[in-house]
Amino acid sequence: MNKPIYVTQPSLPDLDEFIPYLEKIWDNKILTNNGPFHKQLEKELADFLEVPYISLFANGTLALVIALQVLRITGEVITTPYSFVATTHSLWWNNCKPVFVDVDPEFGNIDPVKVEAAITPKTTGILPVHVYGNPCKVDQLQEISDTYGLKLIYDAAHCFGVKHKGKGICNFGNLSILSFHATKVFNTMEGGAIICHDEVTL
Repeated sequence: MNKPIYVTQPSLPDLDEFIPYLEKIWDNKILTNNGPFHKQLEKELADFLEVPYISLFANGTLALVIALQVLRITGEVITTPYSFVATTHSLWWNNCKPVFVDVDPEFGNIDPVKVEAAITPKTTGILPVHVYGNPCKVDQLQEISDTYGLKLIYDAAHCFGVKHKGKGICNFGNLSILSFHATKVFNTMEGGAIICHDEVTL
């Protein structure tokens, strides 16, 4: 029988490495509600990604849904069709209308020129997705966001640990979202996060 060939597979530690962590969880009996491993992961992720604040979620989709609510985004949101379906679902679940614009052919990221051309009086936000480790044109998108007074949320699931001009990519925009699904470079089997610039937003 032939073994299946997977496009991606999670990187897992040796089981012997993992068991001591499970033993600590069994000892402290804290399985939820901001336990010690939860706090440790937030701190170490913030340090590694060079971001001020990070909040963990059950998955990346939930993080996207909540991010849109936190910034009170309504109406039309310009985004990319070249993404996992959760990007669009999070908009629909918040009663926002996704407005799709094309990507640049070189890296597959949303095209800032087309973003600006798609802005209408109903536009309240931009939801770009960094693709395959290549960051979006964050400087151009920030300029558009500032010019038109739009909120800017990045889906940074594909850019874990990437930097732009020496600065962690998750520091750009109003918020950045991460997914820690098993298919991602860094995974917790399932999970996600919102990264923001101040404690009040978090």
